[in-house]
Amino acid sequence: MFGLGPGEWILIFLAILLLFGAKRLPDIAQGLGKGIKEFRKAMKDTTDEIKGSLDEKPKDNEKDKKKS
Repeated sequence: MFGLGPGEWILIFLAILLLFGAKRLPDIAQGLGKGIKEFRKAMKDTTDEIKGSLDEKPKDNEKDKKKS
């Protein structure tokens, strides 16, 4: 992931630990998890809406064209 090895991940984790402290890390991780979950739900809803609108066939417009 992003071309980072285990050493770099440990260094990043230690830097975050120093910046925010051990007490705030669970809160930050929980907020990040909720944000990702919300983003995925919004993406799924948008994708479903687009697929649904593409699947609908405009039957009323075809009938109107035949009447004219």
